Amino acid sequence: MLTLALDTATKVCTVALVRDGAILAEYDISVGLTHSEGLMPQIDQMFRRTGLAKEAVDRVAVSIGPGSFTGLRIGLAAAQAMAYAWDCGLCGVNTLDGLAWNVPVPGVVLAPVLDAQKGNVYTAFYEWEAGTPRRRTDVVMLSAGECMARLAALDRPVLLLGECERLLRRVAPAANVFVAAPQLRLPHAASVGLAGEGEDALTGAARFGLKPFYFRKSEAEELWDKKHPADA
Repeated sequence: MLTLALDTATKVCTVALVRDGAILAEYDISVGLTHSEGLMPQIDQMFRRTGLAKEAVDRVAVSIGPGSFTGLRIGLAAAQAMAYAWDCGLCGVNTLDGLAWNVPVPGVVLAPVLDAQKGNVYTAFYEWEAGTPRRRTDVVMLSAGECMARLAALDRPVLLLGECERLLRRVAPAANVFVAAPQLRLPHAASVGLAGEGEDALTGAARFGLKPFYFRKSEAEELWDKKHPADA
């Protein structure tokens, strides 16, 4: 099974090709380009370099959030369009789940975090078991202090992933909390692809029913609700 994977949930634009658990190619860019201008050229170049045909793709796996509202919309729209054009399956992968696939290390708690703005982070806690990361908590939005307090209360080593530098600018790490190396920290489409291989794929019209996992409303929606309380 050939999977095209993409993740545009953060500032990193990352695409990959995965086949039956093997990573064939990955292309990561994190230099400030907008996803709308960088995503499709990255995908085209990856197919040219690998010599694989786009029509050979069996499914498209896309990171669906939490994350940047604009980035998630761009990634999902592109994934839906490609899955429709190639008549292949489509599956969504939680962005935090994808990050947990970056570090296959048992015996530690993996804590991927993503910036939720206003001093908050999105997070969930994971442990590797039987060759896959198992989510041990719900996805939550916490203040930096609340997040670190929960991590400090665990009786095991904790490895921070994701946009953890934003968290650490606000609060010092607890004694049991460590930060993953930079090459493991941020999203990788290959991890999204590996996670997506175990998900059920949507086909036909159901592909367009896949929605981003925003967790909360955007600032524009929150402002609208404040101005129009009767419509909220």
